[in-house]
This record gives sequence, C-alpha cells and structure tokens, in this order.
Amino acid sequence: MIAPKTFRYSVTRGVADIVLDRPDRLNALTFASYEELRDTFAALDAEDSVRAIVITGEGRAFCSGGDVEDIIAELFSRDMKGMLAFTRVTGALIENIRKVRKPVIAAVNGTAVGAGAVIALACDLRIASEKAKFGFIFPRVGLSGADMGAAYLLPRVVGLGRASELLFLGDVIDAAEALRIGLVNRVVAQDACVVQAREIAARLASGPAFAHGVTKQMLESEHGMTLAAAIEAEAQAQAICMMHPDFRAAYDAWKSKRDATETKEKKP
Repeated sequence: MIAPKTFRYSVTRGVADIVLDRPDRLNALTFASYEELRDTFAALDAEDSVRAIVITGEGRAFCSGGDVEDIIAELFSRDMKGMLAFTRVTGALIENIRKVRKPVIAAVNGTAVGAGAVIALACDLRIASEKAKFGFIFPRVGLSGADMGAAYLLPRVVGLGRASELLFLGDVIDAAEALRIGLVNRVVAQDACVVQAREIAARLASGPAFAHGVTKQMLESEHGMTLAAAIEAEAQAQAICMMHPDFRAAYDAWKSKRDATETKEKKP
C-alpha cells in the first residue's frame, strides 16, 4: 500500500495525484521525501489501478529543490561515501519516474528549480502555469549542471545547445521561454494548471494502459538505437500490443460506435 508521510497521495479514477505540500518551504525536498518519492514511483509500476500520474506542488512553487537547511548542512558532515549515497538516491528518483510504465504529467504550478526542475523534466508531459519558472541552478551552488540525469534528459527535450546553456549558466527562465524552447508542452493560466494536467491524465487513464506503457518503454529504449533497430523493435512491440485484449476491445468499441451512427443515419 502506498502511504507516504512527506507528501500527499491519492488515486481517483485511475489517476494518481502526488502533491508536494511544504508550501512554506516552496516544497523543498528533504532526505525523507527524496526516498519516499523514489519508492512511490517504484511501487506505482505495480499498481494496476493507476493508469496515469500527476505530480504538482502546493502553493506558489512546484519544487524548489533540496532543502538547504535539511540537506546541505548535513552533507557538509559526510565523507565521499555518504555524499555518493545521497546523490544515488536523488538519481534513483528520476530513474523511477522514467521507468514507471504509466504516463507521468508534471503540473508545474510555480517555481521549479534544482531538483524540482529535473523532476519536471523527467515527466512525460509538462503543463506549466504562466507563473512557472525553471532553473537548473546547480552551478550557482558550486555543483555540476549534470545532476540527477539532467545532462541526459535535457538535450533530448530542448537540444544540446540550449541544454548546455541552461546547465552551464544555471539561469532561471520563465514559462514563456520554457514553451519557446520546448521545455514544456503547454502554458496555461495559474488556476488552470493542475486542472488541465488532471484532464490530460484522465484522458490517458481512459485509454489503452498496456499500449501507453509500451509507448513509454519504446521512447526510452530507442534513444540509443539505429533507425533499422528502432523499426524492428517497434514492429515487435506493436505485434505484442496486437495480441493484447485492449486491441480487440478498442476495435469493438470503435465498431459499435460506427454501427450506431450508421443506424441512426438510416432512420427517417
């Protein structure tokens, strides 16, 4: 049973809602919340009742990254082994977001910087509030911009040149710029951000869950393939989908709708 203590979690009609709820700290992450998020996304892969996931933040921020008071001070007291243990936890969170075979939508309701920006980046879709801001600000605290998989994921989303600029400089960009460079899928009004993300999640949850899982797997797997290998992989994946009950169910639903329309049109 998924029952985290460091953030809110609920499931409604196949959509899991994860809400970071430390608004007084701009939803900054702690050691405990990093671990619970990592474990929650791992557990969601086996939750058949969940078909799509939305992650957002309470208040005016999505997530401001790691909590300086909770994490940074503690890290200064650690040796290399302890530092590596922490960075592996944060990386595992991102890996699990990418590995879960359900679509994950980030409703970026406000500031998303540091780890918050990478969490949003790892999601499959990003719906941003017009007040959202994004920043891979690791260089500002003397750290590499390549953190938590950012140097792997960001070039795939915005291209190498723009990714290099964001990761070297650590600049914070607004929602309009994020949309222009392709970092987000949509920019909407503040009060529509979470609503629209949940509407998209509900639409995905009502669709073919197995096929969506295959789509996510192929998007991830094909990154390092040649075109020929990708085409063959997709041929095999699609054949598997065709053997799944969802394929016949979708066809029967489409056929019934068509027949009903034709019958209705034949009436005088």
